[in-house]
Amino acid sequence: MSESFLRTEMLLGTENLQKLKNSHIAVFGLGGVGGHTVEALARSGIGTFTLFDSDTVAESNLNRQIIATVETIGMPKTEALKNRILSINPNAVVNTHNIFYLPENADKFPLDDFDYVVDAIDTVSAKIELAVRCEKANVKLVSSMGTGNKLNPTDLKVADIYKTSVCPLARVMRRELKNRGIKNLKVVYSEEKPIKPLVLYNEDTSKKQTPGSCSFVPSVAGLIIASEVIKDLCEI
Repeated sequence: MSESFLRTEMLLGTENLQKLKNSHIAVFGLGGVGGHTVEALARSGIGTFTLFDSDTVAESNLNRQIIATVETIGMPKTEALKNRILSINPNAVVNTHNIFYLPENADKFPLDDFDYVVDAIDTVSAKIELAVRCEKANVKLVSSMGTGNKLNPTDLKVADIYKTSVCPLARVMRRELKNRGIKNLKVVYSEEKPIKPLVLYNEDTSKKQTPGSCSFVPSVAGLIIASEVIKDLCEI
């Protein structure tokens, strides 16, 4: 293993670092949460990534998304994040899919090849579909709940979906997953009550009100997710 990951090897051991190098992680959604998850996983020595996102980097992403810079505005998020991964670890393998994952196209992307799946998607139907398919494929999954309209990263928790509270998205997910017979799902969620935005802005008029967001809640959620993936893969 190269010197790049020496400090991680000191904590995890040579065998576990090799395990991370041999692991294939899929990340669905590359925004404020997903981008920071991928960054941390790349810096931990994960060898293969498959990235899913249909969006491009926008100026409004500059306040919170690790791939968003003036230079990357207008670039597909998958491409921007692939470039970032390879700038950290040139030996990594990065597969990209510029798609918006939905129940209608889920059949095109079997999950069996992945050692772990990260759900950082905003859409409830896609999150549910991913949870159901990971359960059927017996693939480990960790899912991000809502980080919008939040200001306190210390209220973020790791729990099974059925032990969550406060988070509106987690409440919907609990109900829908229970109806589908899904008995457990590891999630990162916040116990902070959502804040009412002081200034209203709708990024997409076809959708409900765009939530406010900051640099330090989605990023912390992404880093927590990465830590869960690493610890699970290394069984620690």
